[in-house]
This record gives sequence, C-alpha cells and structure tokens, in this order.
Amino acid sequence: MGLDLGSKTIGLALGDSDHKIATPFDTIRRKKFGLDAAALAAIINAENVGALVLGLPLNMDGSEGPRVQATRAFIRNLENLPDFPALPVLLWDERLSTAAVERTLLEADTSRAKRAEVIDKMAAAFILQGAIDAHYGV
Repeated sequence: MGLDLGSKTIGLALGDSDHKIATPFDTIRRKKFGLDAAALAAIINAENVGALVLGLPLNMDGSEGPRVQATRAFIRNLENLPDFPALPVLLWDERLSTAAVERTLLEADTSRAKRAEVIDKMAAAFILQGAIDAHYGV
C-alpha cells in the first residue's frame, strides 16, 4: 500500500498482487493519530496489505526538514501501537509527486473540485508506482 501523508489527509493506493500496477484507493481525512491509525489498520487488514510505501517529503536539495521528521514520527508511532499490523515499511522519495499528479489532472482538464477530491490518493499511487518500478522493473 502506498501512502501520501499530509497534515490534513492520508492518500492511499494499492498495488496489484503481481507488483506491477499501483491504483489510487482512498483518502483518510486526518483527525487524531489514534483514529487515523485505526482507519489505516482496518484498511490494511481488509485489503490484505503486505507492506507500506510511504512518501518521504525531502526538500528539493535532498535534505530532511520538519515534514520528513513528522513522517518518521508517524511511522514510529504506528510501529509502537500493539494492535497495528507489523508490516515492512519503505520510505520513498516523493519530491514533485503532487506536482506531477496536479499537472496530469490539469492536462486532463479536471475541475478544481475533482482535483482536490482525488489528488492525495493519486499522489499515493504515483509514489507506490515509483517504488514498484524501481524494485520490480517495468
């Protein structure tokens, strides 16, 4: 499962069992960490997820800023929850993922409202697809 972790939402994408295609899945509206983690765990269990690929929001120069620290803290907090599924986690460079998705949606003449509705889960699919392509070839 690919995750695009934002301050207000968590975009989700699923990969197929052949590790070839990432598909936008859903968006979790963030509330509190415990509620977000419970929602994520429920989806992981329902969809039989085997690993997580989390977008790592590096600065353009490759350095780590506050958003990277928040992402690492989110993972650390998930791993410390006794009931959260123990899964491998891959942190994947997500620089420009949202911009790439935004450009694709604009080229498709998608309305602003529709873009806002789908951009997080599409960014998660972009992140997951990058990891799939790098690790399993295209």
